[in-house]
Amino acid sequence: MTNNDILKKLRVALMLRDDQIVEILELVDFRISKSELGAFFRAEDHPNYMECGDQVLRNFLNGLVIHLRGTKENPKNPTDVLAKHKAEIPKKETSKERPEFKAAPKDSEKYRGDQSKSGSAAGKPKKKAFPKGNGKPVVVEKVVFKNGKNKK
Repeated sequence: MTNNDILKKLRVALMLRDDQIVEILELVDFRISKSELGAFFRAEDHPNYMECGDQVLRNFLNGLVIHLRGTKENPKNPTDVLAKHKAEIPKKETSKERPEFKAAPKDSEKYRGDQSKSGSAAGKPKKKAFPKGNGKPVVVEKVVFKNGKNKK
């Protein structure tokens, strides 16, 4: 596991944004820009990918301790800090909360095949009848995949 992976996992686990990570690094007098930080979170094959050095990770971990626990003179409760982070994250709105994105019932049920017959049949396309095979059993052939396994 690389330093980049550790930094990514900590960011996700603690729900930190890039600007919060920059602030945490500034707690230990380590200055880094958002674009430099973003290079650590890119895919390894990306042209702007940068490997996270030991010094950056070490300073981030030291800053994270100060951020969560505080200093000796001004101690903090880590659960309060984490709860504050959770409260800052905006919740995603669902279609239930935003009725303008909800489909009208007649649109979504207009062409459904599993509707009961109590509704009117006007405007519905007729179902096509598929041939039943004239009473003969359906034959399914074996399929052989490239890896040599058979599928019925």
